[in-house]
Amino acid sequence: MKSTNNLLQLDGIDKKILRHLMQDARTPILEIARDIGISGAAIHQRLRKLEAAGVISGSKFIINPKVLGYTTMAYIGIFLDRAMSNPRAVAELQNIPEVLECHYTTGNWSILIKVLCRDNEHLMQVLNKKIQQIDGVSRTETFISLNQQIDRQIQV
Repeated sequence: MKSTNNLLQLDGIDKKILRHLMQDARTPILEIARDIGISGAAIHQRLRKLEAAGVISGSKFIINPKVLGYTTMAYIGIFLDRAMSNPRAVAELQNIPEVLECHYTTGNWSILIKVLCRDNEHLMQVLNKKIQQIDGVSRTETFISLNQQIDRQIQV
């Protein structure tokens, strides 16, 4: 790993380590070490450097929302009455557990959010009783995702 023009450049070993962990973050370090052909201590050292450089930050389990009854994924474009409403609107959106992502965008909307609901009825309740009640929200535009066809991280 080296730094060029404030960009981090990963070497082949770093990339192999990251590919293993992106595929399954629970892969034992010694298994990765055996596969790559270096010591477990070297893997630990590289992981510490990658974490210190901000390339990786922790690990997490991925929950299957459908198993828990959440089957409706939607993207909602939020129109604000004025730009100054953004910080307050984002603070309110953060209090809505169904909101998974929130993006400040260019284009038609001020904010684009990703929400996960149990069904269309639940989505309608979230829209009408939570999102559209936020001060500064003038209107919304909703797109329901029928099927997520690609789900991946950046390639290394």
